[in-house]
Amino acid sequence: MNESELVLALQKGDAKAQRILYDRYAGPMMGVCMRYLKNEMDAEEVLINGFMKVYQHVDKFEQKGSFEGWVRRIMVNEALQQLRKQEPMHLAIDKEHIHLASEDATADSDMSAEEMLELLQDLPAGYRAVFNLYAIEGYSHKEIADMLHISEGTSKSQLSKARAMLQRMLAQQGVVIAL
Repeated sequence: MNESELVLALQKGDAKAQRILYDRYAGPMMGVCMRYLKNEMDAEEVLINGFMKVYQHVDKFEQKGSFEGWVRRIMVNEALQQLRKQEPMHLAIDKEHIHLASEDATADSDMSAEEMLELLQDLPAGYRAVFNLYAIEGYSHKEIADMLHISEGTSKSQLSKARAMLQRMLAQQGVVIAL
């Protein structure tokens, strides 16, 4: 079943199509949820809630753009809602996080995706959210500001500080990589 056939079947409430959608996208969308949330149970809850929203609102998908991208956006929004409930999004900064990492870092790493995910999960909530939205999801600072109810300047600042903190964390592990 191709993407447009799947969407049409979902819009008709086809249970088999719902299962196909889940089987096709659960893995990648769980990865999206895990980037925002620290614990797997919370990520699974967001994943389930996200799929419920997809099923309930699939009629709003107008076949413009990627369906996977539309599903991803729902998952990101659900993860951000959960993050707001759990962790303060006022983006407080410890003094130790202020100094910036070296700008002349070079890429030299065989770090696994799981190891990088662990580092991302060690970031403060605000840093993690902005880094994911900008560096991984590809949102602009204006879009991030709107999503998180912060200013564009705060988004840019949080991204810079997240990168610096990640570079310090990597340096402590003996890994040098430019972010």
